[in-house]
Amino acid sequence: MGVRVRTALPKEAGLLTELCMRSKAHHGYDDAFMAQCAPVLEVRGADIDAGRIWVAQRNRRIVGTVGITPEGDGEAELDRMFVEPEAIGSGVGKALMRRVVRESRAIGVRRLMILADPHAARFYEQCGAVLIGEEPSDAIPGRRLPRYELRIG
Repeated sequence: MGVRVRTALPKEAGLLTELCMRSKAHHGYDDAFMAQCAPVLEVRGADIDAGRIWVAQRNRRIVGTVGITPEGDGEAELDRMFVEPEAIGSGVGKALMRRVVRESRAIGVRRLMILADPHAARFYEQCGAVLIGEEPSDAIPGRRLPRYELRIG
């Protein structure tokens, strides 16, 4: 079954936030960890209004989401890349990344920066991202996460 990627709609913000939480929790994180992550996993209508959040659909059901935040000087940050747990490994993530690369190229992004959950590190490497170091988590004090760079040709 094919995956269709489209721009998110403001009315989908709550649904996308729930998807992000389910996907993150799939990796076995406990309730306290998830509560700390909740603010950075929230998808807000304003984020969607900026036109930089996309959803993947399969059979009209949303099965993934991703966003980018342009940082200037040819750089953007990958935001909220999440796939429904039952769809992980089915090509949804790759479809989302293809869209991100296409959209990034269209706005002049040359470097896509990714602060990755360790469980997603291999996926980003398979997409061509290169590990460039570690950085502090944006949600969990004291936690360090792998930092990747994906060059947009």
